[in-house]
Formats: sequence, structure tokens, C-alpha cells
Amino acid sequence: MAEYITRSPGETAALGRRLAAALPGGALIAFTGGLGAGKTAFCRGLAEGLGCTDPVSSPTFAIVNYYRGPRPMAHFDLYRIHSEADLAAAGFYDYLDQGAVVAAEWSENFAALLALEQPIRVDIQIVDQTTRKITIEGGPL
Repeated sequence: MAEYITRSPGETAALGRRLAAALPGGALIAFTGGLGAGKTAFCRGLAEGLGCTDPVSSPTFAIVNYYRGPRPMAHFDLYRIHSEADLAAAGFYDYLDQGAVVAAEWSENFAALLALEQPIRVDIQIVDQTTRKITIEGGPL
């Protein structure tokens, strides 16, 4: 387990880029952290680090955003997913099987199920208006 302090959304994204450089295809990153903590900023960095060319935005309303590139990424918001059937219908397992990196926000909603996929856990806590404490567990950093 490693802990990091970032002091801006740019630093949070930079940490995401750093993690991306060490990720194998088909990796699952399970995010926890409150609203506005910086999960999407971290994912923006992940996508950039993977070489994705599509702009990154929160998947809140779409449930999943897919970012194309040499190492593609599927960005899920599990907040409104209520069952494993919904998760499968959204293509969650398909993206993993295809070798895409899968970033799952609000992963605590499916913690037991996601644990079977041996995720890298990223928890982002708000320290103050610009500072975040980011804990990465099970990953290459």
C-alpha cells in the first residue's frame, strides 16, 4: 500500500499517468472516495498515460465511457448499477476480457464482486479544497 498527497487536479492526474505506465492490459482499478474527491481527474491521467485520444469526462449519466487508444480504457460509474446482471449488461466483463484497462468509480457498491477480479484499489480522500490523500493498494506503485 502506498500513500500520496496531491495538491491540485493536475497533480492528481499526474499520479494517474504514473500508474498507467505500469498497468497491464485488463487491469481493474477500483476507486473509492466521495463526490468531488478527484476520481475523474485521476482517470483523466490514467487515460492520458495509456495513450487514449478521447476526452475524459465523468461517466455519471452514461454509466460507461470508452476511451480509444493503443491501450484503451473503459471508465465506469457504478453508483447507479444495482446488480451483477446490470454490470454484465453494461459490458463490464467484456471490456476486461478484451484487455482494456477498466476504471470503476463508486466501486464500494460492488466490493465483494470486484474483489474476485483482484483490483488495484485507489482511495481518494479530500484533505482540503485542493489537497487529496490518495491510497493505492495492490498496484505496481
